Amino acid sequence: MERYEVTPLEAPEHVNSEQKLLTLHQGLINQLKQNGHISTPRVEAAFRAIPRHLFLPHVAPEEVYQDQAIATKSLNESIVSSSSQPTIMAIMLEQLQLQPGQRVLEIGAGTGYNAALMAHIVGELGQVVTLDIDEDIVDGARAHLATAGFAQVLVVCADGFDGYPAMAPYDRIILTVHATDIAPAWYEQLRSDGRLVLPLSLRGPQVSVAFVPAENYFTAEDNYAVVLLPQESLSLRFAEPRTVNAEEVCQWLRGPAQDLSLPIQVTYQELFYCLCFWLSVHEAGTCNLVGLVNTDLEQVAPVLFRHGRKSLLGSTIGLLSEHGLFLLTRDPAQALPAHDGYDPRPFTLWIRSFGRDSTLATRLSELVMDWQRAGRPSEQQLQIRAYPRGIKYTFAKGDIIVAKRWVHFVFKW
Repeated sequence: MERYEVTPLEAPEHVNSEQKLLTLHQGLINQLKQNGHISTPRVEAAFRAIPRHLFLPHVAPEEVYQDQAIATKSLNESIVSSSSQPTIMAIMLEQLQLQPGQRVLEIGAGTGYNAALMAHIVGELGQVVTLDIDEDIVDGARAHLATAGFAQVLVVCADGFDGYPAMAPYDRIILTVHATDIAPAWYEQLRSDGRLVLPLSLRGPQVSVAFVPAENYFTAEDNYAVVLLPQESLSLRFAEPRTVNAEEVCQWLRGPAQDLSLPIQVTYQELFYCLCFWLSVHEAGTCNLVGLVNTDLEQVAPVLFRHGRKSLLGSTIGLLSEHGLFLLTRDPAQALPAHDGYDPRPFTLWIRSFGRDSTLATRLSELVMDWQRAGRPSEQQLQIRAYPRGIKYTFAKGDIIVAKRWVHFVFKW
């Protein structure tokens, strides 16, 4: 699938409020279709029929109908719930391949908008169940769905890890929150011919994966890189819990750093959709440093990614060890372009090293050049299988095994 620029939408000044909402709404859907993220009639019909502003009643329509994620709940300055970027919602719904009459379980109710889209697709003979662990989010989603005419959606306050056995089995299961593992309940509650779609965190980067059952394991049919809204103002993010000496890391970041220019140029899209996944699969120490553009993060290292055109959040990827933090950056002398995510111009990669040992900087450089020699493969070329713990499987040449609590992921390009 090709990647396209996102164009901010505006309605003509002379139209009335109802016409303005319609213009903004349909303009966003036209953009998603033009960019190739909506590709089937059922998904298009759902997006066109259901206004997003009904699920974000306290947000200005001009913001609602931009192709961007919108935070809806924060706790201790961290975002705990949001309305996902419409592009990501469209990608995942296309991956889900919903059909009329099917039963679908959604984990992560959010505003209820995604559940309404799915309810439109499955129709009166189908059933949508959406779960969230926060009671206030559940209440809000239920109210929004009723306002939009989808009171038949079952909204339940429950831990998504356990699924919802009362309505199982499901034809489809979808997660709107990032996952690092596949819970046994999702495997058990999915029909043998079903599909499981989730944003899988691969030691930092996230890829939306459509898994289908194959004998006694899952195999991925479709992968697409996504970005869920970052949840911290300045933090190191990992795909799984790990012990980090935060005081020591802060001392590294406040101390001297060494910069090394690599003999390779990349575009933003190659970096985000290709190299990041190569690093995360091949190196367990991969992490993301997320922070505020032009403030916290820029004081540490030149930003690689900006999370949306209007976002103040940016990030860079690297490796963390007991002895140092090693980050991929742009040329320290060059400023971040205003629309970084859509800048097609190649730039030289650098490594900025913090800490006592430069060994991992060499490792990071080797990984980057290995990716170059392999032909710069992307996340869409990544083959993924997931075996529940206890299931025996035969290793093949080139397999990379990542063991989680509940499954073993097997990656291969």
